[in-house]
Amino acid sequence: MRLGVVGMLPDTLKPAADAQSNETRTLGLTGTSVVNMLPNDFRTFSAAQFAPVLDMGFTGFGHHFGGDPATVTETECECARHVWEPLGLDLAQFVLLYGECLFDPDANVRRRIVDKIKAGNRTARLLRAGVHLIRPGSLNPAGSWTPHPENHTQASLDRFVDTLKRIGEDAESNGVTVVVECHVVSIMRSPEVCVEVTERVGSPRIRLVMDPVNHFESIYQAFNSTMHLNAIFDSMGDLCPIGHAKDIRVGNDLVSHLDEEVPGEGLLDYTTFLTRFQACQPDGYLLIEHIPPDKIAAAGGFIRRSAAAAGIEVR
Repeated sequence: MRLGVVGMLPDTLKPAADAQSNETRTLGLTGTSVVNMLPNDFRTFSAAQFAPVLDMGFTGFGHHFGGDPATVTETECECARHVWEPLGLDLAQFVLLYGECLFDPDANVRRRIVDKIKAGNRTARLLRAGVHLIRPGSLNPAGSWTPHPENHTQASLDRFVDTLKRIGEDAESNGVTVVVECHVVSIMRSPEVCVEVTERVGSPRIRLVMDPVNHFESIYQAFNSTMHLNAIFDSMGDLCPIGHAKDIRVGNDLVSHLDEEVPGEGLLDYTTFLTRFQACQPDGYLLIEHIPPDKIAAAGGFIRRSAAAAGIEVR
C-alpha cells in the first residue's frame, strides 16, 4: 500500500491568483496557518511547494485542476512532471474540476462535458497520473454533491451509463484509468448501484474510488462500521484502484447527522479498512483528504501505525 495526500479546503484557502476556479486546493501543511501551497494549475508548480509533503513522508499526491484541459500542451505536462518526479513523488490522482452533471437531460450539456473529460484523459496520460477522477454531478443546481430525487431515477441512470461509455472508450484509447467518485447523495448512491453501473458500461478503464465513508447512510451503519465496511468491500473492492482516507462521526443534532472526521478520531474500523484495501489493491494509493491541514501529519501517523499493527507495509 502507498500513502498520499490531497487536502480540499475551499472555504479557508485564498483564491488562486488567476481565479481559474472557485475551488482551490492544497496538499498538506505544517502548523495551523492556512497557505495555498499548490495552485489549481499544475503548470505553475514549483519544487518548494512539495516540501511539507516530503517532510510528512508521503510518496504521492492528488491534484485538482481548475483550468481548461484543451489548452494544455505536451511540453507543459513534461515540464510539470520534471517538478515532482525528481522528488520521488507520484501524481496518484488527477481531478478535473467542472460543474456539469454527467446525466443532464440536455444532450448538449452532456456532449460538452464529455469533450472536456476526454481532454482531461489526454492530460492525465501526459502527466502519467495514476487515475483520472471524475464526479457524476447532480441535477440539483446547488452543486455536484447535493441531493435531488431525480439523481436516482432509471432515466438518469441510463443517461449516466451512456455518458460513461463514451468516456470509457476514450480512456481506453489513452490508456488512462478513469475512476468515478461515489456518494450517498449522488447517482452512485450505494455499492450495488456502483457495481451495476460499471458492469453496464463494460469498460476496463472505468472504475471506482474506494471512499467507504461516502457509503454510510445511517447511524446504525456508523456504529457497526466493521460490518458495513466488509459489505462495501465485498461488493466493489476489486473495482477500486485508489482509496480515500477519512473517518466518520455521529453528530449530536436532533436530526441524524453523519460527518467526516480525522482518521483515528471517529468510528471507522481502520484495521478492517486497511486490511481489505491492501488485499484488493496491494500497490494502490490511499489518499488522505478532507481534514484540517494541521492534522494531516497526525492522520498519516495514525494510518501508518494502524497498518503496521495489521502487518501491512506502507511504501
